[in-house]
Amino acid sequence: MEYRKLGNTDLNVSALCLGTMTWGKQNTQDEAFAQLDYALERGINFIDTAEMYPVPPETETQGATDIMIGNWLAERGCRDQVVLATKIAGPGLGTVRGGQGDYSRANIETAVNESLQRLQTDVIDVYQLHWPARNSNFFGKLGYQPNADEADPVPGMLEVLESLQTMVDAGKIRYVGLSNESAWGTMKFLELAERHGLPRVVSVQNPYNLLNRSYEVGLAEVSDREQVSLLPYSPLAFGVLSGKYLGGEQPADARLTLFDRFTRYTKDPGVRATAAYVNLAREHGLDPAQMAIAWVTAQPFVTSNIIGATTMEQLAANIDSAEVTLTDELLEGIEAIHAEAPNPCP
Repeated sequence: MEYRKLGNTDLNVSALCLGTMTWGKQNTQDEAFAQLDYALERGINFIDTAEMYPVPPETETQGATDIMIGNWLAERGCRDQVVLATKIAGPGLGTVRGGQGDYSRANIETAVNESLQRLQTDVIDVYQLHWPARNSNFFGKLGYQPNADEADPVPGMLEVLESLQTMVDAGKIRYVGLSNESAWGTMKFLELAERHGLPRVVSVQNPYNLLNRSYEVGLAEVSDREQVSLLPYSPLAFGVLSGKYLGGEQPADARLTLFDRFTRYTKDPGVRATAAYVNLAREHGLDPAQMAIAWVTAQPFVTSNIIGATTMEQLAANIDSAEVTLTDELLEGIEAIHAEAPNPCP
């Protein structure tokens, strides 16, 4: 397993990160333990979770993923072997704090303390804001539209960094990250941190895959020039890039079979592009899922690629992607498909 430096920190994280959002919904604690054991054995030292997990979010299951991870850390006694990242839920989510979630000082302190308790740890290595607390483009929204009634978001962003500084000073978190963030938001947080001597953003966790390369437009340059690591999520576009949903297939217990609310990657342009990528992989003798994951991991602005699985077979195959070689001919084929169907599922 390859290890890479996270942002400008002293943390070296595996090129693959274990995502956990199905634990407590599609996966039991025993299954979560098995995944964690296997991932650690294969060299993965980076685990990502969130206080709102599992997904889809429900009040009854909120925090279940954290609890499973915490139980594993306590039972295995291996906290010093892993880098642990989590996220505070942003505004508008009714399943956390009764829908009163925002990034106020009180909510940040409460969220950090509750995450520490569930995870059974004294410190969180990377604490991320799950999505912006302002009018912006995220979760597939394109075409930014100004809101004349919106208050200036900058004072709130400064207060967030000040609140996170308090948590750093208390030894409860080590580093700060963003998620579902824009280039403007990332640069503004960096500017405020530098100007006021506050925690510097070290990572951005955004969607990035063959069907959605929008990160490349502005944020990739930010990652490169500012040493802000991309932690891409959905490298398989919710499993779509494996090809298992092509032809209208609905595999039993698959995520998009169980939860029809997730339509980001299933519309016609995405389906057509998926078929092209799947065919390309097979022409080169590769598993389509492994090709898609390996391509994301290989991008120069990617630090750790967040993979997830509901079965051990899927997890093993996903980790095996680290051994996949992408030839120049294959990469040219990927770029040709992208030129014909750029970002069909932003």
